[in-house]
Amino acid sequence: MDAGLLEQMLIGALLALSVYLPLRCGQLSLATPGFFAIGGTVAALLSTRIPIFAGTGATSPLPALLLEMTLAGLLAGLLALAIGGTVLRLRGIYLAIATIALVEILRVITLNLSFTGGALGIFGIPQPFTTTAGYAGFTLVLLALVCWLCARLEQLRLGRAMAAIRDDELAAACVGIDTAQVKLQAFVLSALLAGLTGALAAHFLNSWNAKVGSFDASITTLAFVVFGGSRTWLGPVIGGLVLSALPELLRPVGDLRLIVFGLVILLGPVLFPQGLITPQGLQGLGHRLLGYGQQLRGYGHKLLVRVNGPRRP
Repeated sequence: MDAGLLEQMLIGALLALSVYLPLRCGQLSLATPGFFAIGGTVAALLSTRIPIFAGTGATSPLPALLLEMTLAGLLAGLLALAIGGTVLRLRGIYLAIATIALVEILRVITLNLSFTGGALGIFGIPQPFTTTAGYAGFTLVLLALVCWLCARLEQLRLGRAMAAIRDDELAAACVGIDTAQVKLQAFVLSALLAGLTGALAAHFLNSWNAKVGSFDASITTLAFVVFGGSRTWLGPVIGGLVLSALPELLRPVGDLRLIVFGLVILLGPVLFPQGLITPQGLQGLGHRLLGYGQQLRGYGHKLLVRVNGPRRP
């Protein structure tokens, strides 16, 4: 597989996890592309305007990238913290509309700022890795870390509170869960993840402009989660990987690839209403694998008996 395509798939999976975090609370937030664009803009500005981050011009040190990702994530998280208390009072489709408006506001602001390059954006962003394989390896480690944290989150008190709010917010509030605070924490975590992913993507793409954070990107990232499933962290990862790779894999069919891609997104929720990956499906798969393991163990025991003969008393 081409390393560049793999990197795009991994970035798609990270963005899908960013959408997944608010959905764990039942909050349909489409603000991920906005925070993603903020992260990329921060990294592009720092690495092209400040000598400490710029390195030699064509290349930049890896510690500078890590610092840029940290600053980008913190800025996106602070913005989410500032607006989350107000925005998260909305629910359902109204929250989705409000977060889409946020994405468009950020896009228009970036377009009209001179120091961000306007519509042209920022070019010549220094490269911390000399090959796309380096980017893919780094992003793979980052995705594995985020997946581990999401898996741990499901076992922690915060994760259980998020699941309770998703199932019944009124009942969760009645048992003492601060629903507003939990939803705000999920929103901030989503923004932080999108921001640091944007910083990494800016270096990989070598250029950055306001078009990255758009309404189209909001729908695409939501499709990752709907297609893969929103009940467990593995669903968004699979959805992000598959749907990010599909347009490139379908490129040989020409213009028909867009039609096929649209049909996949359309038929996915119809054939799999809860997504490709569900907790029940994973549990059933685990039982099947356990059954196959026991069968193999039985076959191995019979084979040993044939070779060595039955045990004598």
